[in-house]
Amino acid sequence: MPMKSTLTALLLLFAAPFAATFAAPPASAAPSAGQAGPARQDPAALRAVVEQYLRTQAAGLPGKVGVKVGAIDPRLSLAACPAPEAFQQPGARAWGKTTVGVRCTAPSNWTVYIQAQVSVIADYVAAAVPLAQGQPIEAAQLTVLQGDIAAMPNGIVTDIAQALGRTPIVSLPSGTALRLDTLRSRPVVQQGQAVRIVTRGTNFSVSAEGRAIGTAGEGQVVQVRTPSGSMVSGTARTGGIVEVTL
Repeated sequence: MPMKSTLTALLLLFAAPFAATFAAPPASAAPSAGQAGPARQDPAALRAVVEQYLRTQAAGLPGKVGVKVGAIDPRLSLAACPAPEAFQQPGARAWGKTTVGVRCTAPSNWTVYIQAQVSVIADYVAAAVPLAQGQPIEAAQLTVLQGDIAAMPNGIVTDIAQALGRTPIVSLPSGTALRLDTLRSRPVVQQGQAVRIVTRGTNFSVSAEGRAIGTAGEGQVVQVRTPSGSMVSGTARTGGIVEVTL
């Protein structure tokens, strides 16, 4: 019995180092810093790019601009980009409910689209009373209100002077926000009116008399008949002047 116990103790003594050797993982199995995965793009940085882009686009708008960028799908995994670029499709509005694209060209190539809401709280001009079609607008018929003009159609009138003297192309009820495309310019040249034709060229200007064939507002094109019977087209100006540029 003592000899058997001694042999058992010796076997355990010799086996311990071998067990420790097999239990230890090989050095190659330990992860190293150099084996870390590629850097991923921070979604917050993309939202910041979109906000900056929209604020730049809205810099010329009147009133107080507010930008709210939508969330980015957390499941989206993009390679890190040192200089992401924001853009919009041709003709897209940079205010109201809109979508902005962000793209990366190097070192990876990807594009993501992010929704946003841009508000512009500003004064706008509305009808204080019903406005009749074809009747020149007077200051007493207008009022100034405040609201989000980014949520309204394009061409909202923001200055009363833009509407004075113009005529609505349709009758407008009280409270209607005025739009430039629903107002006809005040005529500065009337059909049949005697006008002065001013022809301008390089270092010269020539005046002649004529008679307007149509009616036109400031800056609009109108045809004029000369005393000789020929027809010319020019730009209507205040004071019965039609400018012809050579």
